[in-house]
Amino acid sequence: MVNGFVTRSVDEVRFWSRIMKEHSLFLKLGFRCEDTQLINEANYFYAVFEDIEGRANALTAEADPEVIKSFNAEVYNHATHIWAFKRKVLGLILSCQLPGANNFPLLVDHVSREAFYFGNRLQELNNGRLDPLPDAIINENVFFLRIMADHAKFIGHLLDPSERKLVEQAREFSHDFDQLLYQARDLESMRPQSQTGPLLDQFLDQNRVSVESLRDFKKTARELIEACRIKSIIHPLLADHVFREAERFLFIIDMFENSLTSVAMKR
Repeated sequence: MVNGFVTRSVDEVRFWSRIMKEHSLFLKLGFRCEDTQLINEANYFYAVFEDIEGRANALTAEADPEVIKSFNAEVYNHATHIWAFKRKVLGLILSCQLPGANNFPLLVDHVSREAFYFGNRLQELNNGRLDPLPDAIINENVFFLRIMADHAKFIGHLLDPSERKLVEQAREFSHDFDQLLYQARDLESMRPQSQTGPLLDQFLDQNRVSVESLRDFKKTARELIEACRIKSIIHPLLADHVFREAERFLFIIDMFENSLTSVAMKR
C-alpha cells in the first residue's frame, strides 16, 4: 500500500507537472507583447513546474513515503496558484480586458480544469482517500471525455480553414465526444444504480474505441505539423501535448478495465 502511494504520486506529478509547464508556455504565446506582467507570471510558472518535473523524474518507487507526502503538498500549493492564475486570465478575457489576445476562453477554462484536477488528485493521495472503483470510473471518464471534446474543438479552430477535410474530421470528433460526455453524465446521475459491472465494462469499451480513434487522429496531425505538410497555427508542442493526454486517458481506461476484471474474478 505504501509503495503504491509512492508510485502513484510520482506518476501523477511527472505527468501533470509537464502538462502544467506546457500550459504556461501556451498561455504566454497567446498574450499580446504589451502583456508583460502576464508573460512574466507565465514564465514564473513554467520555471516552477520545470523544476518540479525534474525533481519528480529523479524519484523512485523506493522513495520515503513521508518525503513524497511533503513533495505532494508542495506541488499542490503550486497547482492551486497556477489554477488561480488561469482563472484570472479567463476573467480578463471574458471582461474584454485582453482584446486581441490569442487564448480562447474555452482553452483557458480547459487548462484551469486540469490544474484543479491535478491539485485534487494530490490531496486525495495525501489524505489516503481515493474514490471507490465504480465512482472513480465514472468521475474520471466524465473529466477526460470533456477534455477530449475540447481538444477536438481546439484542433478544428486552429487548423487553417482551407484544410477542409481535417477540419471536418475534428468537428466529427467534437460531436462524438460531446455525445459520449452526455452519456457519461447520464450514467453519473443514475448512481448508484448504474454502477454495475456489465454497465461499467461496456462504458469503458465504448469510450476506448473513440479515444483510440482520436488518439490516432492526433498522432497523424502531429506528424503532419512536424513535417510542415498541413496549414495551421498549431504549435508542434501543442500537437504532442494533446496526443499525450489521449494516451493518458487510454492508460486510465486500461487500469480500470484490469481492476474490474480483478473484482469479477474474486466473486
